[in-house]
Amino acid sequence: MRYILSFALLLSLISCKQEQETPKVSYEENKSSQSTTPKDSSEFKVADLPILMEGSNYLIHPIGDVRVYDVEGRTYGSSKANQISYAISNYNRFEITGFLDNLNFQHIDSTQVKPLTNQKIQIQSATFLNTLAAKTKKQIMVYTLVDADTNKDGKINQNDIRSLYLSTTSGTKFTKISTNFQEVIDWNIIEAQNRLYFRCIEDRNKNGAFDKNDKVHYHYVNLLANDWKVEVYNPN
Repeated sequence: MRYILSFALLLSLISCKQEQETPKVSYEENKSSQSTTPKDSSEFKVADLPILMEGSNYLIHPIGDVRVYDVEGRTYGSSKANQISYAISNYNRFEITGFLDNLNFQHIDSTQVKPLTNQKIQIQSATFLNTLAAKTKKQIMVYTLVDADTNKDGKINQNDIRSLYLSTTSGTKFTKISTNFQEVIDWNIIEAQNRLYFRCIEDRNKNGAFDKNDKVHYHYVNLLANDWKVEVYNPN
């Protein structure tokens, strides 16, 4: 099974947010990478209905923002509510996609809800490795997400560098496996080895964009290991 961050998917996701395109990386020193723009008062945070992936014992609650638009000067109410989409994620059996602020996890026999993380991120995909779970009983999630304002525009969004993370299906052991300032290209599971392989690209010439003059790095992780140690390999 191969998971590729296709241009078609990215374009469709970008159109949802209507974000202005900016360079992926900025090396200017006049803005703090930790700064973010004030929250838009026309947005408010909601949770989608919970998702239970087949083979897991944990409900997942996607968390994100809904944007409210004024319609012909009408005030917020039932008539306007009908024109707002409260769906913040898409679910396709073993994968959740969208522009999500967080995921909350809840065991099916518990009322306790725990967030995946307390850091500022934007989750673009969360994938349950169902075939690995069926074979090894190891229940692991893979995430593509943004965890830093790499272009220093004051926002953490799809215009910044994507990173790769792992966690258990309970949301614990949330671990970054890609390198800072390297954009994740794609990832792949080799079930015979119980490994996750992935590629990243590094802005080697420091021009703020990823192009033919940059370097592609190759890595793999043994998913059955207690610690998800990243190994480098060279297929060229």
